[in-house]
Amino acid sequence: MQTRPFSYLFPISYYGARYKGWAPQPNQPTVQRKLERVLRHVLGHEDFSLIGASRTDSGVSCVGGYVQVFLREKVEMDSLIPIINEHLPQDIRLNSVQEVSASFNLIQSVEQKTYRYYFSNSADFDPFASAFVVNVVGELNWEAMKEACQLYVGDHDFRGFCKPSENKTDYCREVISAGIFESNEFLGQFFPQKIFYFEIIGTGFLHHQVRMMMSAIWQIGKGEMEIAEIEKRFDSPDQFEKLPPAPANGLVLWETVLDNI
Repeated sequence: MQTRPFSYLFPISYYGARYKGWAPQPNQPTVQRKLERVLRHVLGHEDFSLIGASRTDSGVSCVGGYVQVFLREKVEMDSLIPIINEHLPQDIRLNSVQEVSASFNLIQSVEQKTYRYYFSNSADFDPFASAFVVNVVGELNWEAMKEACQLYVGDHDFRGFCKPSENKTDYCREVISAGIFESNEFLGQFFPQKIFYFEIIGTGFLHHQVRMMMSAIWQIGKGEMEIAEIEKRFDSPDQFEKLPPAPANGLVLWETVLDNI
């Protein structure tokens, strides 16, 4: 039970390349650890706790996430945000703040999440673009890839598209929409003329799920996997070898939608 009665909700963005994901790990730089360290410094104490809406993987970035901070005493957090951001590294930023009830549960309030995976299909890919975009070499069947996206939509058992956990028994997740689109987020001399993203919206995602789904789509585009295998993996995941997850650097948590705020 939460014993700190004052609660503050922050939209958060971060570039994930330097971090081993969101959640604290022994002797590893993570987004949560960095945020906790700065809050201790700015607040002048460590009598607080925080939770994030998403536990992104190592190397994954975030445009639209949330973090909730619980405090024992009320503070003027609006005036502290510029100071917190000044002490945070430039690859992490708290975008605003609002006070919420201590009974507000951030994790339970997540209604849906949108992930985008950015990739290109360029013959002259510049290394500087690799910070945000993964290049897929070779000819791709775009129609087959787009058709494959539609098979993800709905309620499915994604055991064959994630990294299983000994503590997890429920692998069913709902995908609201999925598709491949052309991007205009990255422009300039270092970026390919055409960049694409795989966008998926769902109520929740499993460990490595989006990256394995992206990997399957690329295999279908290259003719290395039949489209029908997606549904077969839903029905009989143990009959297939595990998919290699697509590299983390192309993945962005794009938006988190909350209810009850």
